[in-house]
Amino acid sequence: MSREAADIQFVYEALNKPHEESEEEEDEVTEDEEPKACGVCGDLAKGYHFNALTCEGCKGFFRRAIKRSTQLRCPFLNKCIITKNNRRSCQACRFRKCQAIGMRKDMVMSEEAVLERRIRIKKKKMCDTSAELSTQQEQVVEELLSGLRSTFDSSFSRFTGFRPMDRDVLTGNQPSRLRTSSLMKSWCTAEEHGDDPSASPYPCSLSAASSQSLSSSSARSFLPGCSEKEEDNVGDESSSVYTNLPHLADLTTYMIQDIISFSKSLQDFRSLSIEDQISLLKGATFEIMQIRFNMVFNTTTSNWECGCITYCIHDALRGGFQPLLLEPLFKFHHNLRKLDLQEEEYALIQAISLFSPDRPGVQHHVAIDRVQENLAETLKAWIDCKKKGPKKHLLYPKMIACLTEMRTMTEEYSKQILQIQDVQPDTISPLIMEVVSKNPCNNV
Repeated sequence: MSREAADIQFVYEALNKPHEESEEEEDEVTEDEEPKACGVCGDLAKGYHFNALTCEGCKGFFRRAIKRSTQLRCPFLNKCIITKNNRRSCQACRFRKCQAIGMRKDMVMSEEAVLERRIRIKKKKMCDTSAELSTQQEQVVEELLSGLRSTFDSSFSRFTGFRPMDRDVLTGNQPSRLRTSSLMKSWCTAEEHGDDPSASPYPCSLSAASSQSLSSSSARSFLPGCSEKEEDNVGDESSSVYTNLPHLADLTTYMIQDIISFSKSLQDFRSLSIEDQISLLKGATFEIMQIRFNMVFNTTTSNWECGCITYCIHDALRGGFQPLLLEPLFKFHHNLRKLDLQEEEYALIQAISLFSPDRPGVQHHVAIDRVQENLAETLKAWIDCKKKGPKKHLLYPKMIACLTEMRTMTEEYSKQILQIQDVQPDTISPLIMEVVSKNPCNNV
């Protein structure tokens, strides 16, 4: 049951609760074993109500009498003796007796106050009661966790045979070394001035260049400190404009292959048509890849620690990607990592991203939407069960907000990949090009 439905049920139960229990919260119950008599009628008193020791019957009578709009009148001489047996004979004398023993009408709560208090108490009881995952939800989490662990290795031990990173290779290409040195110097300078790394990972000159295209001339604008001769070398077709692109292409291809394996390990994914499987993968691959990279992101160093290799944001810059993508992506990794997600939550958010019914080319929207809704409910239930503290209710919306941010970056990523391919062809793998292409039905 959703939280909104539970609140509605609370109000309904409170409105339909018998009046005899309306003032339970106002009682001052005594725990003495010795029986005491009601100060009004002499019946057995179970506690102090409205400042006097009374029975349950006289407590309810006093509350109702206070809320009556008509005045009580004695049919006799206003001297009726109130006992347990005749206490219903004269309401006026019984009410005067209530006042005489010290019952106070200012302690009677209004109906609105009683209702609000009941709702608060019921909500508190619900929060105190440990939530439980259904058997079906437990199976979903188990399947996702198994799929994630079999297709993602945080040590990246299976990532082998790749082309080396440019900063690990000693070549005679002076412009490449100058570019790396200049970028790292700019980054270090920003840190020395106390700038927040998550606010902008670039020096001002790079951030200002975010709107430029990836032509040879714009590529030179990312190379502070290059001489005119070095710029000519950058534009030379025989040299690599983006020196780290080969390594990043291998890394991305490796990640995509694992994401495909993860998707095919899920029963709900396998049950879809091949056309819908391809459409979902093409739409979600970049998002899932970044969620997986976030699992190894270090917010202190702002680096991705992938086993024996550590990546920084400038490695992507030297691969040809522009700040228009990298700046929001950098902030995304800081924001998501600060949520301190568990492995199960990372698995669930990847699956929620995968089963997005609004991806281009999707045909069976209803079936996919149903799967995504079940995954969202499972994530909510998991958070309720496993997380502690008042901030846990904010975790789910924050996770979904991060996914929403990724949507805008996915389109920009595809755009920049195609631009990089135009500048430096034959470096990006066919699998990457297949993912970012707009053709609806190609086999991934």
